Amino acid sequence: MRAEQVVELLDRLEPVPGWLWIGGGWGVDALVGRETRPHADLDLTVDADSLPAVLDLLAAEGFVPAEDWLPVRIEVVHSDGRRVDLHPARPRPDGGAVQAGLDGAEFHYPAGCTTTGTIAGRQVTCLTAGQQLTFRQGFAWRPVD
Repeated sequence: MRAEQVVELLDRLEPVPGWLWIGGGWGVDALVGRETRPHADLDLTVDADSLPAVLDLLAAEGFVPAEDWLPVRIEVVHSDGRRVDLHPARPRPDGGAVQAGLDGAEFHYPAGCTTTGTIAGRQVTCLTAGQQLTFRQGFAWRPVD
């Protein structure tokens, strides 16, 4: 997915209530402020209460579910090859959030785990570098990482 496509999709998602945070490769590029490599997908952590509205909007844009592991995550794809990996998380009273994991695990987003980044000149909310590194623990690093 190209930067312009990410920005266009974020603009379309803006009216949906709740919040979304960019992670993964686009999250890193948002922190850097430029596209550093091609990205296969867009990783979004979304307010779990807003997930149905996000999925409805993406369906109206032509995205269909490809991998459904809800409540953990759902990946949707478009016929043009774009992919969006959605990670629903529930807000916590302390300002953080928690995402369900497989086999009862949980992924914690502590308060303050987001910051502002830039994609194609558009300011976006993304995970901090520290939070991104936390989520990479336990996964094999790839050359692009």
